[in-house]
Amino acid sequence: MPAYSVREWEAVPHGDREGCIPPHLAQRLVALAKASPFAGRGGGGVLEDRRHDLRARGVVGVLAVPGCTLEILPKIDVGEKEGSAQETREIRKRLVHMLAVALNLKVETGRMTDLDWQRETLLEILIRIFCDKLTEAVRRGMPRRYTLHDDDLPTLRGSLDIPRQFTRHLANPGRLACRHDELSEDIALNRIMKATIAHLAGMSRNATNLQRLRELAFLYAEVADVQVPALRWDDVVIDRTNSALQELFGMAQLFLRNRYQTTSAGSGQGSALLFEMNALFEEYIGRLVTRALAGSESRVTLQGGRLFCLTSLDDDRAVFQTKPDILIWRAGHVAHVIDTKWKRISARIDDPKLGVSQADVYQMMAYAHLYKAPRLTLLYPHHAGLGDEEGIRARFRVTGQETLLETASFDISSGKDLVDRISNRILAGSEESAHVAN
Repeated sequence: MPAYSVREWEAVPHGDREGCIPPHLAQRLVALAKASPFAGRGGGGVLEDRRHDLRARGVVGVLAVPGCTLEILPKIDVGEKEGSAQETREIRKRLVHMLAVALNLKVETGRMTDLDWQRETLLEILIRIFCDKLTEAVRRGMPRRYTLHDDDLPTLRGSLDIPRQFTRHLANPGRLACRHDELSEDIALNRIMKATIAHLAGMSRNATNLQRLRELAFLYAEVADVQVPALRWDDVVIDRTNSALQELFGMAQLFLRNRYQTTSAGSGQGSALLFEMNALFEEYIGRLVTRALAGSESRVTLQGGRLFCLTSLDDDRAVFQTKPDILIWRAGHVAHVIDTKWKRISARIDDPKLGVSQADVYQMMAYAHLYKAPRLTLLYPHHAGLGDEEGIRARFRVTGQETLLETASFDISSGKDLVDRISNRILAGSEESAHVAN
C-alpha cells in the first residue's frame, strides 16, 4: 500500500500523474481530515484541498485510509539534505522524542536505534513501541486485582448476602447468595490495554505490527471487550504492583483519548493520529522547564494563572480569561511568564521585529499587567536561519516599566542535554539584559 509524506505547510500533488496521490485516494484523505476536531469550520484545518494538491496545515501525524497513508511531519531543521530520506528519518526521531517528553514516556536508546525510521510512518513506529513495551510488561505478569462477585452457589463462599438470600432464594434453600472476592485479570487497566490493541489493529498497515497485535490480543482473551466510550479510566490505580504499565497507560490515552487527537471516520473509512504542533511544542517545553527547576525554590504551573482581562460593568462578570503557557513562581509571586509559539521567527538582519507578530506582543503586555512578572519570554523553535546558537535572541524593556520582554529560540533538533540547555540558555540571566530597546 503506498505511503505519502509531506511537511506541514507544504503540499503533496494529487492527480493521475506518476508520483501523485490518485484522485479517489485524495478524496478519502480529505474526508478523513475533515472528521478531525482540528478541521475547523471550513474543514481545511488539517488538509487544504486545492485544485492540484493537498496542502498540509499546522497539524502533524498520520492519516490512514483504505489504499494509502499520508504522513504529515513538522518542519524541523535536522542538518540533512532537504527532502531526503535521511531528513525524514531524523524528523520522525525528533517528533517521537517530543511526544516521549510531553507524555513522560521512556523510550530507550536501544529501541530508538532498532526502529526502521526511514521506511515506517510515525504511526507504525509508535505502534511498534507500544507492542514492545506491552509484551515486556505482560511477560512479567498481567496485573490482577481482587474484585467483588455476587454469585448464587450450592455452598457458601465468602459471606452470605442476607437480603438477596431472603428475596431470591427464600423458597430454594439449596442456593446461597454469596458475596466473595476473586483475584481477576478482568480489571479496568487490562480492559484499556485490550481496547488499545483492538484499536491499533484497525489502524496498522504493517504486517509485523499486525502479527504482534494478534499475539497480544490472544493474551488478553479472558479480559472483557469494552467499547472505548465505556472504558473506566478513573478506576485505574497505578502502584508498585503494576508500575510497569504506567507508560503504556499514557500511550493508551494517546491512542484512545483526545490527549492530542485521535480521529476515526467510521467503519472502513480510515483512522488517524494527529497532533497540533502548537500544543505539542507547548507541552514539550513545559515539561523541560518543570524538570529544569525541580528541587529549586521555584514552582512551575502549566496553563495556569487564568486571570481575566476585563470585568463587565453591567453584572461584574469577568471576561476574556488568560492562560499563560508556563508560569514560574518564586516566593508566592510570578517571576517569569513563558509563552511558546510554533512559528519561525527571523534573524535581526532580516527583520528588526524578528518576525514576531504584534498580536503576540499584545498578549504578553496583558500578561505583564495581570501577573506583574518582571520577565516575559516568547519562545520559538530554533532553525538554521537564526544561526548556530539557540537561546535569547533579543531583550526589550516594556515602555514605562522595568519589565523585560525577551524573544528566544530552542533547538528541538538535538536531544542532548535538554534540561541543562533550557536551564542555562532560556531560564538563566533573568536579571541581566544583553539588549534593551525602548
